[in-house]
Amino acid sequence: MDFWSRNILSIQRGTGSGFIWDDKGHVVTNYHVIAGASEAMIRLSDGKEYKAALVGASPMHDLAVLKIGDGPKRHPLPLGTSHDLRVGQKTFAIGNPFGLDWTLTTGIVSALDRSLTEESGSVIEHLIQTDAAVNLGNSGGPLLDSAGRLIELSTAHQEHLPGSVLPCRWIQSTA
Repeated sequence: MDFWSRNILSIQRGTGSGFIWDDKGHVVTNYHVIAGASEAMIRLSDGKEYKAALVGASPMHDLAVLKIGDGPKRHPLPLGTSHDLRVGQKTFAIGNPFGLDWTLTTGIVSALDRSLTEESGSVIEHLIQTDAAVNLGNSGGPLLDSAGRLIELSTAHQEHLPGSVLPCRWIQSTA
């Protein structure tokens, strides 16, 4: 993307979002963001890039955990819960939609317990639907509650479907 024009016509393959899970350098994203990749680079909010290694994955849940090497102290997101979400609750999605990094959108929980059939035919169940804008490049980014706590992982945008997110409890079992 051209910095001055913000041209988003060419988005690097595998571009997505993620977030720091713990102070040991684990980063959570969607599996489809890194699937088939021979290497991964992670750019943090300070603009510095780090090589990352895949350390865990659940393709069934479209979930991947990467680890970045030594560097400055990492600050993980505080964890919230997804089991007590209610339709209408305020949400905030952070991501890299269309290559436009560090974008924040707001919305509400639109529905609970949705399912999504992926291109491969596999079905991801028990998703939470939000009307916060979740576009190409948001995949792997966090969905936060109004207190700034991680409640979900944005995933699998398809043009004809609303944004969907993976429950935080799935992340905990993979990370």
